[in-house]
Parts: sequence; structure tokens; C-alpha cells
Amino acid sequence: MPRVYIKTFGCQMNEYDSGKMRAQLAPAGFVPTEDMDDADLVIVNTCSIREKPEQKLHSFLGRILPQKKVRPVTVAVAGCVAQMDGGNIFKKYPGVDLVFGPDAVAKVREMVDAARTTRVLDTEFFGADGYPFPSDLDPDASGRVGAFVTIQKGCDNRCTFCIVPSTRGDEVSRPFDQILAEVEGLVGEGVREITLIGQNVNSYGLKIPGAPTFADLLRAVHAVPGVEVIRYTTSHPRDMGDDVVACYAELPKLASHLHLPVQSGSDRVLRRMKRFYTRARYLEVVAKLRAARPDMVLTTDIIVGFPGETNADFAETMSLVEAVRFEGSFSFKFSPRPGTPALRLMDEAVPDGVAQERLEKLQAWQREVQLAAHATLVGQTVRVLVEGPSAHDEGVVCGRTSTFKMVNFPGDPALTGQWIDVRITRGFANTLRGERADAEPAA
Repeated sequence: MPRVYIKTFGCQMNEYDSGKMRAQLAPAGFVPTEDMDDADLVIVNTCSIREKPEQKLHSFLGRILPQKKVRPVTVAVAGCVAQMDGGNIFKKYPGVDLVFGPDAVAKVREMVDAARTTRVLDTEFFGADGYPFPSDLDPDASGRVGAFVTIQKGCDNRCTFCIVPSTRGDEVSRPFDQILAEVEGLVGEGVREITLIGQNVNSYGLKIPGAPTFADLLRAVHAVPGVEVIRYTTSHPRDMGDDVVACYAELPKLASHLHLPVQSGSDRVLRRMKRFYTRARYLEVVAKLRAARPDMVLTTDIIVGFPGETNADFAETMSLVEAVRFEGSFSFKFSPRPGTPALRLMDEAVPDGVAQERLEKLQAWQREVQLAAHATLVGQTVRVLVEGPSAHDEGVVCGRTSTFKMVNFPGDPALTGQWIDVRITRGFANTLRGERADAEPAA
């Protein structure tokens, strides 16, 4: 039987799309393999939000393409880099057989068939009407504790630094019933934790008068028998409505963690980014969330060195992170992406050395906050949903709390999928170490 190897670089949306490719290729007889050298079809699914995934793509193709000289293998480039670079990928890498963007995922099987005889390029966007959200379940979902479920595609925001509208098109909300059917199917495969994903989940359904909202969707997923934890990403602070905040008081399965990108603490920079909220609005949302769910843990995204960012602007960002005390953040120096409006601001580019200094200061503060937060957990007992064996330590399993804290503790892989009470013994910057609460304390 033909074998397919899929390598994914990028975000949760890319991971989800890769799962849908596996699902759609299965009826054609393709069996997933973890050995690239054994594959008849190799797909690299890419992100273009930041530079590293693009660099990884070029490195990956440099490893796989020479194999075409000694064995028949179809090589495909998918995802956001494919959408942006299109036919230029064929020019740069003559051995590539197929290039397709995110909107073409639903057609992967027919494109692979065609690529056996001719090069195939598909970077067309579907219109909002009848967008084909693939419904086949990822065959790898069976036995997993958690799974992603997409609720929308594309984005209508036009943040000046972001390339997503160019790579994934306009926002389209997925049909409500189709989302619930996928959730029910995943639960039937043993999945306990559902993460709803989209570029701006808070705006789900808002383009259609009278359609179910994101809060309605959260309540419906909460009601699905077998769902034990609900998470979602990503949220836009502008669209975080009181109805969604209220869900944290109403729905116990909704996790006590939210990733809420702020990007900057300066109103001036936020305007230049076209984020359409103010520092005060962001802090208001944070206060409401913590009132609804007192144990809420917040994480965020922050860009430093955005064109025109002054020392005073950066000081505003530092004062915001000090006020909110995020327990995790993805922070980066501004990276100009092709086709984004921010390119027009590059005459005000922040010197790289200055941006690097700011990033290091922010990350040092963030590390101290995380260490302090984790230190307060030492000696406490937390409830952990076990995800499986640790990738690094034999005889150790790992899982997450409702607040998204990763906990490692001695245990058998047979605990996967179970809720275990764990006594925390050590806190690190990004993880916690513990032991089963029903075990004898270590000497």
C-alpha cells in the first residue's frame, strides 16, 4: 500500500490541516508512516507567520528532493508558504510535484492523483458560500487525549504585521452542526479534550444575522457527552464579548486558561498595528475574565521592536505585563512579512540591537513571573489529565492541568486519558514536577 509522510511546520491550524490530509488520503489506500525514507508521498505543510518555518521548509526540501533520483516519490508543498510563493516554489525546487494552499486541502486526493503525471498548482481561494470544510476524522485522533476542531477559516482583521488574510483568505464560519458532529466523532474515538481553533474564534457566526455565536458554540460543545475539557484559540481582545466571559462562570468544562494576544501595551503602537482595542480595553477584559473565573491563567503574544516603537512605548508594554502577570508568552522581535501593510512603516524600523535588548528584558521578566507562579504551587495537589509518556524521561508521564500547566510525574503509560491528583514537588520555568498524591512522599 502507498505510504504518506507529512511534516508540519507552524501553528495549530497547520496541524489540523495535516490531520485532514491524512483522513482524505486514507480512502485512496495511503498509510501514514513516520519514516520519510519509506514514503511514496511526502507533504510538507508550512507556516509563514514567522521566518523560521520558511527556513525549515527550505532545509527539509534539501533533504527529500535528492531522493527522487533513486526512487519514485511525489513531493508536495502545502500551507501558507505554498499560498504565498505559489509557482515560484517550482522554479526554486524543480523536483517539487505539487504546490497547494490551505483552501485546497479538501482536494488533496485528486491533486495527488494528478501530480503523478504533471505538476499541480492550486492556490485559489474559495468564496464564502459553500466553503468545503473537510469532515473526515484524522486517523491519528484515535487514542489521543486531545484534538483540535476548526470552527472557521481565514480572517477579516487586517493587522498591519499579519500575513494570515493573504494566506488563508476571508473569514468563513464553519456550520454549527458540522462542528458538533466532528466533536462527537472525536469523543467516540476516545478524545477527552477539545480545542476549538480559528484565527479569531470570538467572531464566530457574527457575519450571519441570527447565526449561533461563539458563546452558543461553547455551550453546545459543553453539552456533548464525553467532552471533559474545552479550550480554544486564538482570541482577539476586541471581540471578547461579555457572553463569552459569562461562559467561564457557567461552564465547568471550560478550561481556566486563555491565550489572549495583546501584542503591545502601548496605545500608539496598537493603533499602528490596527488592533482596534486600547490598553484600557484589554485590561478591562482581563478583569472581567478573572472575576468570572478567579483561577484564570492568561498567556499572550507580544511583538517588540514594531516600526516606530519608542522607549516609552516599550515601557508601556512592560508595565502592562507587570500588571497582568501573564504566566506564559510568545514574544518576538518584529519580522517584516511580504505583502503586509507594516512594510510601509519600515522607514521607522527599530535597530535590531535595540529590539533584541528589549526582547531579552521582556523575556527575563516573563521567566521570573513563571518561576514565581510555579513556586507557589509546590506542595499543592493539582488535578492532571494524563496525555501520555514523557518524551524525555523513562517511567515518567505528563499531562496538563485546567490552567494548561504541564506536569511530569512518575507513572505508567496506562494512565493516559485518566485524571490523576498530583502533588507538586518542583517548579521550573515552563513545567512542573510532581508525584501521585496517593503515593508515599519521596524521602
